[in-house]
Amino acid sequence: MSHISPIKKFPIGISTLEKIQSGNFYYVDKTAFVEKLASQGQYYFLSRPRRFGKSLIIDTLKQAFLGNRQIFKGLYLEHHWDWETKYPVIHISFASNQPETTDYSLKNKIASILLFNARRYGVALQGASYSEQFAFLIDDLKEKYKTNIVVLVDEYDKPILDAITDIALAKKNRDILRSLYSVIKDNDDKIQFAFLTGVSKFAKAGVFSGLNNLNDITYDEQYSTICGYTQKELETTFQAHLIPEDLPKIKAWYNGYYFLGNEGVYNPFSILNYFSKDKRFSNYWFASGTPTFLIELIKQRQFYIPNLEKSEVSEDDLESFEIEELPLLSLLLQTGYLTIKSVKQQGARLLYELSYPNLEVRLSLNDSLARMSVSHETKNSIYSAMNTALIEQHFEKMKDIFTGLFASIPHDWYRNNNIQDYEGFYCATVYSYFIGLGYKAIAEDVTSQGQIDMTIILDNSIVIMEFKLTPRGNAQSALTQIKDRHYADKYLADKKPIYLLALSFDPEKRNVEECIFEQFSHTS
Repeated sequence: MSHISPIKKFPIGISTLEKIQSGNFYYVDKTAFVEKLASQGQYYFLSRPRRFGKSLIIDTLKQAFLGNRQIFKGLYLEHHWDWETKYPVIHISFASNQPETTDYSLKNKIASILLFNARRYGVALQGASYSEQFAFLIDDLKEKYKTNIVVLVDEYDKPILDAITDIALAKKNRDILRSLYSVIKDNDDKIQFAFLTGVSKFAKAGVFSGLNNLNDITYDEQYSTICGYTQKELETTFQAHLIPEDLPKIKAWYNGYYFLGNEGVYNPFSILNYFSKDKRFSNYWFASGTPTFLIELIKQRQFYIPNLEKSEVSEDDLESFEIEELPLLSLLLQTGYLTIKSVKQQGARLLYELSYPNLEVRLSLNDSLARMSVSHETKNSIYSAMNTALIEQHFEKMKDIFTGLFASIPHDWYRNNNIQDYEGFYCATVYSYFIGLGYKAIAEDVTSQGQIDMTIILDNSIVIMEFKLTPRGNAQSALTQIKDRHYADKYLADKKPIYLLALSFDPEKRNVEECIFEQFSHTS
């Protein structure tokens, strides 16, 4: 009787190495990083987006320091670790989905975590405050096991991020966590190794008080692939599920996260879901919990949405930020909605060019921005009408479509600001709809004769769009500008029909005034 190997499973949402190894789940071996971390340093911090494998790295470190060799059978670390030396591990995790809605609930959460760790090692939890209890726990474990302690903190910043829309509570939670983490520094002589993970990088002075020896490996090239899957890891581990001709599309959808290494990595959560859902392309990571406060922040800052395609931040912006002042681009970078595409020197400082990591984020974020101003039903209706008009090249319908779009935007959007007086507001709103539909839209498209407001690249045609605000201009003047500056020349080599679409907007009516179009020809 032949033995049939059980079919390997996809470890969606599983963050413990023992369960993955014993349950016949796929595992991309990252244990070489564990050996590297332990041999080269003592205190580390790693920031990665949510659902990127941080908890699994924490658990892998935990099992290694506990000396659980059997879990590492067949992995790199099995033969590259001192299994005779074992350490007590204090594991602090805020990764649960339950938010801490008051500073009191956070204190209770910390108390229960410390109590769990104490009971696991058979020691009594002493001290009046959580910081005292943490310090006593370290001291008691050192005394009992006659060796130094390992401290692992997963999602150090989640209690802050959960409360980010309530600045007062976020600051209280930050102060509580600062008191907790300061114990690590105060007990340096008793700690063998410490590793902290999170999504964001709040200023060290604000949270990691005194931990100035913390080695931040977030953008360290040698650790750039510690989370996520490289191209080689994807093709090797999931070979049985891959069709070679599908690889470019998979890469476009889910690869593209760069942490200053030589290669990008795939979002593991999206890849695992893609394989488990019959290889259906969808926004798995984005739909799993995009914070609404990010969408609101983009709206509040009146950020010009097309600039998310290409924007720049300085080296200082990557370091950290404060609760009281959240820099939008840095926050989008750290939370995974933007990534680093290139680095350049500007005088004595470095500048980082940011963009969307991949199609999943590009489409999904703009879809969320598109429905930020209207109901879900209205957005879908506009999508349907716009898509039909583009495919069938019925551009005469665009005025009614755009009029319906801007008529649906609530009055509250215009309160306490004058966004309707800026051409960029109308351009950015239209842009989000085209991107949300999955089309290639280029805002501020540069040509040798000037800058096109927006170009839409379709399978069967190219649409060149120009916007004007009345009374400073009208649709006819926009169309004339397209022709006089020979904007269409840039796309003649594509051998597709080119359409010129000109719109004017009335800021008083907050809507479309005119919409005219014509097909480009050399005689026009």
